[in-house]
Amino acid sequence: MISIQQKHQLPVPSGLLQVSRLPQSFSMDGSAASTSSLVFPIYFSLIIPTFNERDSIEKMVAQLSQILDEVLPNDYELLIVDDNSPDRTWEYAQHLTDQYPNLQVMRRQQERGLSTAVIRGWQAARGEVVGVIDADLQHPPEVLLKLLEKIDRGADLAVASRHVEGGGVSSWSATRRILSRGAQLLGLMILPRVLSSVSDPMSGYFLVKRQAIAEIPLNPVGYKILLEVIGRGNIRQIAEVGYVFQEREVGESKVTWRQYKDYLHHLVRLRVDSGRLGHWGKQINFPVGRFIRFAFVGLSGLLVDMALLYFFYAILSFGLTRSAIFAGELAIVNNFLWNDRWTFKDLAQKQFGRQQTLKRFLKFNIICLMGLILKILLLNLLFNGFHLNAYLANFLAIAIVTVWNFWINLKLNWRVTQVN
Repeated sequence: MISIQQKHQLPVPSGLLQVSRLPQSFSMDGSAASTSSLVFPIYFSLIIPTFNERDSIEKMVAQLSQILDEVLPNDYELLIVDDNSPDRTWEYAQHLTDQYPNLQVMRRQQERGLSTAVIRGWQAARGEVVGVIDADLQHPPEVLLKLLEKIDRGADLAVASRHVEGGGVSSWSATRRILSRGAQLLGLMILPRVLSSVSDPMSGYFLVKRQAIAEIPLNPVGYKILLEVIGRGNIRQIAEVGYVFQEREVGESKVTWRQYKDYLHHLVRLRVDSGRLGHWGKQINFPVGRFIRFAFVGLSGLLVDMALLYFFYAILSFGLTRSAIFAGELAIVNNFLWNDRWTFKDLAQKQFGRQQTLKRFLKFNIICLMGLILKILLLNLLFNGFHLNAYLANFLAIAIVTVWNFWINLKLNWRVTQVN
């Protein structure tokens, strides 16, 4: 007998964060299926990402269902995507599926984050139009009708905005208003094409036609999924609808300083990917953004190496050779830690345990040693063979070895060799 925990619980998609196109009918697991087990597309799928929203979720589902039952009877679905909430939001939501037949629940236990939760929901969705709304009742459900109307009139993307006629915030502090506007101005400087296309680029309440984002690899950071949709999607026409952002009725706000850091990181990533470097990287299948992070880490390692060389040699009087060995190895440790936690963080998280981390560290040491030998060979070739200036030859050798170190680490060290 199927338990309430299993009933209406969607399997969590895996692999690339990429939304497929909808065929006439399909099997949810992608396998061959009989006619009786095929799933047929519908018009609208609304994703509700949750984390500790048990106290508000029933009211939210009730309001959404009442609105959509009137305008899209049996042609919509609500998908709650819960990040394994400690308050067991996912379990409580599953108890609501008998009362609300258009409701389904997905429980994620391996991944975290609002943006990826939304995309995983879209991957499992059956709608020709997909959307997202917060579960905390800060996004008024009735605005959905206006957003759907904009889509029906030809918009590829319909955004609920706090900064157009009819929009606003209920009782934000002056500090929060300044931070919000400051973040938007910063975005305009870094990524003007994306940020200038809508009045509220940080909105988390919008609908988009599936065909506008289908078959496009998405790579979001943090909470601002709308940036990813505009920056990477095939969006031709955008419409906006004003709404007043409400204060939470229950629970606590999830706005933290980390969200602002993730926002900045996302802007820079989109800027790189959408610029000439990103275009060049796509042409030769080279991960430019990841390489830039690797290069920054290498620069930090150079600073660590120079500072420690001075410390060991000038202050502790260890001798030049021994000081250089100590400084070089500690710089390698610095580089490994930053690369493991930043450059290759997504890949490192799929290789669990201290033993796997130690293996990556030992491989990183070996690759760096090989890189040092390669650098010396290149330096001599460029200086003695091509008679380049010594400093130019050294710079070119470092540049070539940096690319080599990155590529070898990506392919041999941080690659996922085992899926648990």
